[in-house]
Amino acid sequence: MDKTNYVRLLEEHGIKPTANRIVVAEALASSIQPQSLAELEHRIQSIDKSNVFRALTLFREHHLVHAIEGMGDGTRYELCHSHHDDHDDDLHPHFYCEECQQTYCLDGVEMPEVQLPAGFEQHSTNFMIKGTCPHCRK
Repeated sequence: MDKTNYVRLLEEHGIKPTANRIVVAEALASSIQPQSLAELEHRIQSIDKSNVFRALTLFREHHLVHAIEGMGDGTRYELCHSHHDDHDDDLHPHFYCEECQQTYCLDGVEMPEVQLPAGFEQHSTNFMIKGTCPHCRK
């Protein structure tokens, strides 16, 4: 994806495309696996940690990233495939390998539907499966 596409992606989500935000979006898009704040900070040497964190917070508010919680090293972030600024339409489960501590997106695997009792209102969903990945099982 080139810079023009990142600008368009940010704009589709209602985000002003600043240079820092484009760099953070590009780093997320080029990652094979969800990234922690520390990993992004290490990959993006040109932007300080607070600016990376502010971009991620804004991206999360506008549904440009999924925040994946429940691993041993804190929250990880991945770019949404959705092009909506008010909801996610590409939710999917994740797999955390307890041996190599890598997190894998399980794209194409449907999220289980949960029927909440009356009075409960869902705001987000985070489905994490933990175990051993195929690479570590060898």
